[in-house]
Amino acid sequence: MALINNIKNAARAIAEAEAILIGAGAGMGVDSGMPDFRGNEGFWNAYPPMKQAGLSFYDLANPIWFADDPTRAWGFYGHRRNLYRETKPHEGFEKLSSWASSKVGGSFVFTSNVDGHFQKAGFDDDRIVECHGSINFDQCTAICCSEIWAASNNEITVDISTFRASNPLPQCLHCQGVARPNILMFGDFSWIESRTSNQYENMRCWLERVSDLQIVVIEIGAGTAVPTVRYQCERLAKQFGAKMVRINPRESGGNGVISIASGGLEGLNLIAAELS
Repeated sequence: MALINNIKNAARAIAEAEAILIGAGAGMGVDSGMPDFRGNEGFWNAYPPMKQAGLSFYDLANPIWFADDPTRAWGFYGHRRNLYRETKPHEGFEKLSSWASSKVGGSFVFTSNVDGHFQKAGFDDDRIVECHGSINFDQCTAICCSEIWAASNNEITVDISTFRASNPLPQCLHCQGVARPNILMFGDFSWIESRTSNQYENMRCWLERVSDLQIVVIEIGAGTAVPTVRYQCERLAKQFGAKMVRINPRESGGNGVISIASGGLEGLNLIAAELS
């Protein structure tokens, strides 16, 4: 009964809103068929050779590998880049886009996902913050320059039995050294943040324009393990007096939120059915 009431409340909040802020974590991508890296077992199920090497996602998502063992680094990130490009965003993206298109203030997306799927699903690139960067852009590993560039469309060849990449590896456009994705990794002091900083400025300007409108925050698949999206959504909902819908199968609670305890796509479908 509580879930049914919350779905009705979520649908009402979205119907009455004049602008939508979308917050999306890793749970948004799982329904498109993305690997679930939650816990070592989830990561190792997707990358068995890393279990044999005793490497966790936390260990591998570190920029040091691009300098010390670039074929291993690009084996992991190259496989992810190939996968993300091949994967079609699920229909929940289309539902969000449809809701947003009916609002006078439109929408803005704040996501920790690096897959570029909101752009792929047709969302305006100028209305997205990718707070951890994007796998579709590269930078120099040695930081010979401050430039960020769109990654080549060429598929990176990865040996699935070892998850090592084959040469040629992506190169810096300037020094021809090894490039790396423009993604914020763990222990990362060499991430060039200018692209993401510009996105934050775009969000600030959008929020300023819609500050007098009724905003709804829809947070999807953002957990507490890496709480960037969750905290940002809570902060902005409080700042702008917005209603907040939280769709999460395990961590849907929170003060003042409309809680939908489900996966991302399921929750969006339930709300869409109520809106129809």
